[in-house]
Amino acid sequence: MNVVRGPELIAERPVRPPGPVPAAAVPPAMSIPPPEPADSGVRLLAPDGTRVTDPRFVALADHDLCRTFYSSMVLARRLDEEATALQRQGELVLWIPLRGQEAAQVGSAAAIRVHDFVFPSYREHAVAWHLGVPAAEVIRLLRGVSHDGWDAAKHHMANYAIVLASQTLHAVGYGMGMVFDGAAGTGDPDRDGAVLVYLGDGAMSQGDANEAFVWAASFGAPVVFLCQNNQWAISTPTRRQSAMQLARRADGFGFPGVRVDGNDVLAMHAVTTWALEHARGGGGPVLIEANTYRMAPHTTSDDATRYQPAAELAIWRARDPIDRLRLLLAADVAAGWFDEVREHADDAAADLRRDCLALDPPPAVTMFGNVCVDETVDQRTQREWFTAYRDSFL
Repeated sequence: MNVVRGPELIAERPVRPPGPVPAAAVPPAMSIPPPEPADSGVRLLAPDGTRVTDPRFVALADHDLCRTFYSSMVLARRLDEEATALQRQGELVLWIPLRGQEAAQVGSAAAIRVHDFVFPSYREHAVAWHLGVPAAEVIRLLRGVSHDGWDAAKHHMANYAIVLASQTLHAVGYGMGMVFDGAAGTGDPDRDGAVLVYLGDGAMSQGDANEAFVWAASFGAPVVFLCQNNQWAISTPTRRQSAMQLARRADGFGFPGVRVDGNDVLAMHAVTTWALEHARGGGGPVLIEANTYRMAPHTTSDDATRYQPAAELAIWRARDPIDRLRLLLAADVAAGWFDEVREHADDAAADLRRDCLALDPPPAVTMFGNVCVDETVDQRTQREWFTAYRDSFL
């Protein structure tokens, strides 16, 4: 499905009329820029920066937490820009931009508690940075100097999974282990934890994801599946992959599914907080669909202009997650504070560049290490041959 096509080759699928929607599930009337979908999901903060109400959820973030959200999102975008520049200058093998998805990541990451564990896909840089992973450790793999990045046990966050949806099965297995260990659903908040696993709309079409849903539902695993629906699985639009909202996939597996405005950091935080509490308490899995947009290429090897319509991109720019939170905060903070946040982000970007350039390539023979727990005879033979071959040039 991930084949680059021109916009003229992406056929529109016929739209089937939706079934009746329960009155309680219909959000209240609000000012929405046309041509936004009729249901963009749970929303607590409109694109113009005004608060709105939803009968299902309320905002949990106070003023100080909103300031933290803003700082984290600005930092993530600035580091993302710097990493993109580093790749364009030949210092990274590849970079996977997150621009546009800052609210979906920061809002959900802020709901994570000490006993939870996170399984990312490969674009969750803002999640890692919000959880305290050093910026340079996020780029180690993409500089080609390591098989991984950070200490997963220290940060309660697994390393990136490049194979689509593979992390969903890892997450369910981890969650089942938590249940077997009495670390979930016990009613003890000082003990119970849950798993938060991120995947994209493209990964929702993979068999691994659907198998993970089956296992999570069957065993009541404490797993929250967070799908960042950024509308494009490389060049394949979501409308081609699914005739219904992705959150509704959960109905078929027997657990709750919630669609959220993924550019609304307040809604993302509120819904993810509820979902993780539901899972920690023994309620089983939850699927969250964060309805957002990728305002950058899929990776730095992609030319998104070949398939993303310029008009569509303009519409989503008007819903920028950072801009809407800034509009909310503007009435309560001094203008200079926003400058301070940007200056701090610029300093962090300079640190990232310095640390990146200091990541020297390791000896080539290290590629044979940490492949298996115990080195096999074949691996040892290959390592010895490679060492002899390399030494023949010295």
